[in-house]
Amino acid sequence: MKILESVAPLAESHDGFVLDIWGVLHDGEKPYPGVPEALREMRRRGKRIVLLSNAPRRAWTVGAALAEMGLEPELFDRIVTSGEVAWTLLRDRTHPWFARLGRRAFHIGPERDLSVIEELDVPLATRPEEADFVLNTGPDFEHGRQSVEPYQPMLAACAAAKLPMVCTNPDRAVMVSGQRLICAGAFADRYLELGGDVMEIGKPDAMVYETVLATLAMPAGRIVAIGDTPHTDLAGAAAVGIDAIWALTGLAADNLGADPSPALLDREAEREGVRPMAALRSLRW
Repeated sequence: MKILESVAPLAESHDGFVLDIWGVLHDGEKPYPGVPEALREMRRRGKRIVLLSNAPRRAWTVGAALAEMGLEPELFDRIVTSGEVAWTLLRDRTHPWFARLGRRAFHIGPERDLSVIEELDVPLATRPEEADFVLNTGPDFEHGRQSVEPYQPMLAACAAAKLPMVCTNPDRAVMVSGQRLICAGAFADRYLELGGDVMEIGKPDAMVYETVLATLAMPAGRIVAIGDTPHTDLAGAAAVGIDAIWALTGLAADNLGADPSPALLDREAEREGVRPMAALRSLRW
């Protein structure tokens, strides 16, 4: 697999960019070196950029966090999050799976993620047996962010109540300043083991790309997605027929090391069932 040292060659071959956020633009606390400069140069060259994240929150909250890191709104055209898509599905209730949901939710996750139900008729239940469904946005600080085990009694109670689960972040893990933390997808896996009914919203589901592709408004052959996770970012790009680049930051760096060989990348891509057109050392110009 070819490893690119810069995003510059991609700016020659593509006009639309779908960028993962966490693990590509930043490490959870600050942008990776060179990212702001690369985005500015891409914008200067007229490239259209949509940020696509499995964040379990609405897009405006992610935009505010990026601005605090120095990644201003003018550096991209739009932010699309799995939380935003989930919010729309819970609002409209036209999707068959969501049409049969009740209104009252039992929330597993931190309070900061509740933007996913803001302004909606979704009251929160304090106990699973009082709820109609589980709203899973990921781990909280009270129970910890490194293992599913502290959440097992909560998940078992929800399964016993036969609550369907809305998982607003299919990621299984994320890197935060060099530390690997679990995400909502890890709870979804355990809930399935308990016999639960789970609906995951986010990459790699083609549904979350609808707004992205409409915003870019160009032929698929001119669009490339850059992400650090094969089973979400790379598989999602393949699902909608656009090129994919494997960013060697974030989870890729944690899984494969700081300087993986092309042969190792080929083996991992084959194991994951993906075919990225190349890898990218980091998002820099």
